[in-house]
Amino acid sequence: MIDFFNTRIAFEGKSDADLKRAEFLFRAMASSSLVKAGRFFSNLASNLHIPIGWALRPTIYKHFVGGENLEDTRHAIDNLGRRRVMAVLDYSAEGGSSEADIETTYQETIRSLEFARTNPYVSHGVFKPSGVGPAEILKKYCRKLPLTVEEEERFRSFRHRFMTLCRMAHEYGIRLLIDAEHVAYQDIVDELTIEAMTLYNKERAIVFATLQMYRHDRMSLLQRIHEASLKHGFIPGIKFVRGAYMEEERMLAHQGGYPDPICVDKAATDRNYDEGVRFTLERLAHFEVFIGTHNEHSCQMATKLIGELGIAPDDKRIFFAQLYGMSDNLSFNLSNAGYNVSKYLPYAPVDKVLPYLMRRAEENTAIQGQTSRELHLIRTEIERRKSTKGGA
Repeated sequence: MIDFFNTRIAFEGKSDADLKRAEFLFRAMASSSLVKAGRFFSNLASNLHIPIGWALRPTIYKHFVGGENLEDTRHAIDNLGRRRVMAVLDYSAEGGSSEADIETTYQETIRSLEFARTNPYVSHGVFKPSGVGPAEILKKYCRKLPLTVEEEERFRSFRHRFMTLCRMAHEYGIRLLIDAEHVAYQDIVDELTIEAMTLYNKERAIVFATLQMYRHDRMSLLQRIHEASLKHGFIPGIKFVRGAYMEEERMLAHQGGYPDPICVDKAATDRNYDEGVRFTLERLAHFEVFIGTHNEHSCQMATKLIGELGIAPDDKRIFFAQLYGMSDNLSFNLSNAGYNVSKYLPYAPVDKVLPYLMRRAEENTAIQGQTSRELHLIRTEIERRKSTKGGA
């Protein structure tokens, strides 16, 4: 059993000042009223084009983001690498669906793949399909509604960008995570991901599908991917997450009059998640796995099963992952125990990454116990260091 409450290992790379800043930040995020006010004022500043980067850079931006551009991320990547943790480069700019915005995101994703192949501390690339294609057209396509001539052209451009990124990842030898989307257009993402895996995952997993396990139908999709891989001779890459759009998905299901796609409760989601991880680990000859989780139980379950199956902790077919700035107690204690670990490392200019930052703040407020756990661990390490210095 790994001791995920070993704060010395968890925060070894942080100075006393870093810990104090983190304590202040998570204490602020513990207040839902303060987070709501932050959302209001950030939206107001964005709409009025008021620069607020000066306030965000030394606080929430510094904690959760690797920098404004790829070159800026080198410092964070090197710091992670020195502690045997790798990075997943995630261009997290949001806020545009025009062809110009989409093209900008597409070209930046290409640059991130080119950057990744020259940096030994970058384990995977990643892209969000709705970043390289218009979400509204993807929704229409999945609902089998007729597209206009212009929409058909934009859909073809989306498909071309999607498959080109997968092909480039294959050429560069970089594993590529394809983020999950809303239920309304996840079907086309699944379809193209399986197509790309069939083409590019012949010798190893390059393209990774993301399964949001709060959806009760994801185990059946996992089994379908497994059957397709045996039939067509490819190695699926599977990234597991719990999910990111629960309340929104339930509201849309209610409004649209279709069945709720989300598991009945958190316990059911946890069981679904662990079942998926177990399914792939027990068939590791046919899979590569990316275990994205901030859940201590899921990490303990996976490491225990890895040991029972006689799999080496550092088997390159298995990675654990957490978000940059969160759950360092999981990331660095897993790495210290010999497991492969990556941090999702977002980067983008401050104004472009603002929606991402607000989500991080809101999620930490909403996730039961997440902020209190982070605060408890940070404060434990602060007190441990004080007592150590006092003893000296």
